[in-house]
Amino acid sequence: MGPSRLQAPDALTLMRSRYSAFVLEQADYLRDTWHPSTRPANIGFEPGLRWLGLQVRQHRVIDADQATVEFVARSKLGGRAQRLHEISQFLREDGHWFYLSGDLKR
Repeated sequence: MGPSRLQAPDALTLMRSRYSAFVLEQADYLRDTWHPSTRPANIGFEPGLRWLGLQVRQHRVIDADQATVEFVARSKLGGRAQRLHEISQFLREDGHWFYLSGDLKR
């Protein structure tokens, strides 16, 4: 994949690529695109979790280096449907966008 994989032009593109990385269980990509100040030591995946789809509700550009993306990701685990509704904060440093944090919504 190389360094070009970290060249998302905006927060929305990065968010979509991170969703795909969760689906494909690509921990290295998730770690590389997570801001160092909030990055967890380990990224785990729920065994048996199946991602079903992503709906982007809003992409808000705050300024040239900050943005938020509100999304709903649907999944299924053990025959039970789940929803993850989050407003994610993204930060651009040295020309690279990073996932900073997220606020879960009910």
